[in-house]
Amino acid sequence: MNLAHADTVGSDMANEVIVTLPDGSQRSVTAGSTPQDVAKSIGSRLAKDALAARIDDEFADLSTPITRDAKIEIVVPASPAGREVLRHSTAHVLAQAVTDLYPGARYAIGPAIDDGFYYDFELADGAHFTDADLEQIEARMREIVKDNQSFERDEVDRDSGLTIFSNQPFKQDIIERVEGSEVSSGSVISLYRNKRSDGSEFIDLCRGPHVPSTKRLGSFALLKVAGAYWRGDETGPMLQRIYGTAWESNTALKEHLERLKEAELRDHRRLGAELDLFSFPPEIGGGLPVFHPKGAMVRKLMEDYSRAEHEAAGYEFVWTPHIGKASLFEISGHLEWYSEGMYPPMEMEGATYYPKPMNCPGHMLIYRSRSRSYRDLPLRFFEFGTVYRFERSGVIHGLTRVRGITQDDSHIFCSPEDLPGELASLLAFVLKLLRTFGLDDFEAELSTRPEKFVGEVSDWDRATDALRHALEQAGIPYVIAEGEGAFYAPKIDVHVRDAIGRRWQLSTLQVDLALPTRFDLEYVTSANQRERPCVIHRALFGSIERFFGILLEHYAGAFPTWLAPVQVVVLPVADRHNEFASVIKNRLHSLGLRSEIHDAHADTLGARVRRAKTEKVPYVLVVGDEDVAAQTVGVNKRGSDDPQRGVPVDTFIAQLQQSIAERS
Repeated sequence: MNLAHADTVGSDMANEVIVTLPDGSQRSVTAGSTPQDVAKSIGSRLAKDALAARIDDEFADLSTPITRDAKIEIVVPASPAGREVLRHSTAHVLAQAVTDLYPGARYAIGPAIDDGFYYDFELADGAHFTDADLEQIEARMREIVKDNQSFERDEVDRDSGLTIFSNQPFKQDIIERVEGSEVSSGSVISLYRNKRSDGSEFIDLCRGPHVPSTKRLGSFALLKVAGAYWRGDETGPMLQRIYGTAWESNTALKEHLERLKEAELRDHRRLGAELDLFSFPPEIGGGLPVFHPKGAMVRKLMEDYSRAEHEAAGYEFVWTPHIGKASLFEISGHLEWYSEGMYPPMEMEGATYYPKPMNCPGHMLIYRSRSRSYRDLPLRFFEFGTVYRFERSGVIHGLTRVRGITQDDSHIFCSPEDLPGELASLLAFVLKLLRTFGLDDFEAELSTRPEKFVGEVSDWDRATDALRHALEQAGIPYVIAEGEGAFYAPKIDVHVRDAIGRRWQLSTLQVDLALPTRFDLEYVTSANQRERPCVIHRALFGSIERFFGILLEHYAGAFPTWLAPVQVVVLPVADRHNEFASVIKNRLHSLGLRSEIHDAHADTLGARVRRAKTEKVPYVLVVGDEDVAAQTVGVNKRGSDDPQRGVPVDTFIAQLQQSIAERS
């Protein structure tokens, strides 16, 4: 193809089109040129790296003809879009490998997901994969990669698609469902053919794009086998899901596998059992944890700190019941919008009750309980309120996905004029508290008005502008998620990265444009007029349970001293030192410091030191004859290989109190 750089925009030649690159520059190219041609015109390095393209923000193969003026972005491996293409293409290679090794295998769907991909299968005669099979499948995938098979896009009509996949019922189901919902029988269905060196083909149903050929793949690993219902329907077939990961280089793959290994060591479910923090008794039911004394202490410390900070910031504490009448949730809209996620109703004395799925309806009633004036605003309610949502058993995951959720819920009622300042102050408050818990790598998303929404466009614009103002005042990076707001509220979602770089969505700020009307909330203005207040929803931790799990993994169980359930363990060298150890423990207790004694008859000193380290206690104090005589202790600080000897007890206590006061 003939490509020439265009210094000026606009070409009158019928066979020329203008492509606009991400930096705003433009090029005139022959109509029918491809993104690969565009990449070559820019430079040989880009042409070599190119995997796919975006044409007017739509994903496309490098071989797609450009037939009109368009924005063009070349997708390269070390980018989010590039990794998505690599992972999706590797999933297709996985499906080909499985069908090569397991005749009669039926393949369902294989999308790219965060950090990887999966593919769902049903094997002939009810056979099942084992983890040991993954090695053989991965070896076959590498043969396919080495074979340098091209990914060739094809488009067929519905009936041809059904014929091509006559032995693949899940692919037929996809075609029939799409056809039945929005595509006519004459519509085009896209698929991809992988051509083997012997002339045979592997065909998959897919919208694409894919890498040009399998030789562009190779930095991948298969991880595990799991079960998955077809289309998530518990009444449908149970399929086997193979998970994998794919990256742009072996270095990036190795780094990710190391992160996975570290994440496994930090798994809060394992740490919760090892450190005796919480459990999930089957007698209570899935997704409903109980917190043991040490776990409950951490939870109490989290809540106590949060309550004190909220009180200092002018919040008023409220409390609402765990259940309410159906009529309350009809007013709020929860029965209409969220009934499938709510626990079943209870019939009592002729009325229907539900466990509450949200705290907000109760807070609206407290506001509405008496007349309000502009002098009352802003009014900030705060509650640690437990709500109940019936999550499916397949998605429950330790503390991070539970059925009983204790939210640190706030609802702020303010005038429209005060909304920007209130949101800015609120976001600053949120970030301050998160930083105290050792989380300081923030990103945010601003989700704007969706296609279907309630309220007036002008109100949405005002609320969105106020949220944007808050983000700019906070100075944290953010992206706009166009159209991703709830139908009743634009919102800010605050994301954090933990100690090993994982991204977690935590705090949410929403400007609700539905509840003030549904509950007929009003306040009297200074001009003696009645107006609706603005309502801000805010969850800071999100939920105590989930935040606990995130912190446990962030710290790998080694909570900072102020948050540790046991701050000090005292180890007497021999029984004759038990009395002095008790004096130290009692002194610490009188000062509100948390300590334990592991006395001499329990085990050897070395074994007790190792036990305390395994329990991740911040300070281990050893006391022997010289310490009793001098009123000193030997201090072993967690993470230090240099124990201190002969530290005066008062000196140690002063250092401990300073560390706690600084929440360091």
